[in-house]
Amino acid sequence: MANRNWGGLTPYEDIAGEVAIVGVGETAHTANSGRDPIAMAAEAVANALDDAGIRPDQVDGIMFRGGMKDQFTADDFRRHFGTDRDLWVSAEGGAMTWAGTAPYEAALAMRRRQASVIVNAFTVDWASQTKANTGGGPGEYHREDLMKGSFEVPFGFYPQPVYFAAIARRHMHEFGTTAAQLGAIAVSSRRHANTHPGAVMREKPLTLEDYLGRPPFIDPFRIEDCCLISDGAAAYVMTAADRARDCAKAPVIVRGVAEAFDEADTFFAQHRHITSTPQVFSAPAAYRMAGIAAADVDVLAVYDPFTIVALMQIEDMGFCDKGSGGAFVEGDRLDFRRGRARGGLPFNTHGGLLSHSYVLGISHVVELVRQLRGEAANQVSSAEIAVYGGFTGAYCSTLVLGKGE
Repeated sequence: MANRNWGGLTPYEDIAGEVAIVGVGETAHTANSGRDPIAMAAEAVANALDDAGIRPDQVDGIMFRGGMKDQFTADDFRRHFGTDRDLWVSAEGGAMTWAGTAPYEAALAMRRRQASVIVNAFTVDWASQTKANTGGGPGEYHREDLMKGSFEVPFGFYPQPVYFAAIARRHMHEFGTTAAQLGAIAVSSRRHANTHPGAVMREKPLTLEDYLGRPPFIDPFRIEDCCLISDGAAAYVMTAADRARDCAKAPVIVRGVAEAFDEADTFFAQHRHITSTPQVFSAPAAYRMAGIAAADVDVLAVYDPFTIVALMQIEDMGFCDKGSGGAFVEGDRLDFRRGRARGGLPFNTHGGLLSHSYVLGISHVVELVRQLRGEAANQVSSAEIAVYGGFTGAYCSTLVLGKGE
């Protein structure tokens, strides 16, 4: 469904209440580690299955991100876990936007009786690739694109920090957003990472004074406005909600999901609304499916490759008016303990891509599941509704999760 003359909404059927996430698992998330990405994925999947109380031979579906190197396929699953059963396979899973839409694809597979226990996994070793200078990393996918290589790279509009620094400057021009307001997101993320046992930046505190004292990296960005590059993997296990009570832990129910797109794809020089994201389409649709409003959300996690992307999604998902995101995030309004009382919202309570790890968003979903179970390191009091905002530039997803019984 097209809308606003620059993007639109992918038509989705209503799957509210049909699917539950019943297990989550991760590896250690690190800088350069030299670990094999398939081995990391296997570890994360094993941890997720153990968390759910499900045996590997009970799994009959696997999801991963197609088109990305070294992802955990059905053959990898069978080889590692010693099973020869047939598996339903979808390459429309993994991380980024698809960490949010994987439950929708799983719901359709369950409706068709193609699978009943489905694992979604993602793995990345970009920190090791970067250290070894063997290619890879987020810039490679853009550099190798024919259109970007021909029309953006030659003019210096590359890589991702350059795109988003330009977007941040435009947001500042249009709405008066300040460096200190972007810094508030970086500082909040770091504060949460400092008290999260799995965060890469656990032992590296950051104050707003520290942030403002840094020289610009790519104006107006400081280095802390930009995400980490990490090694690591994560996974989650899904089954039908009516079967989930048989699992080891209380299920987390998928209440709503939606996906939207920008017609300019990842050609940021061509975006008509450079200070907006497709969340303006996907978030309202997911809320409608879930029967909630933004005001009902207890904890939010969004894909945050840069502080400005986090800020724009907070606005576009309806947590404040467009252009007022800077004021919304100031001070401790994103803090997991005080955010709601300050008129804000607990946000990226594990530290996000900025300070937890760059596992491309799947760890955000893992964190929200733990929040709704009451198991999070930075636990939000009485969390009932959690939302993930996925982002790739070309696409956004919105996933609404609710506490199960």
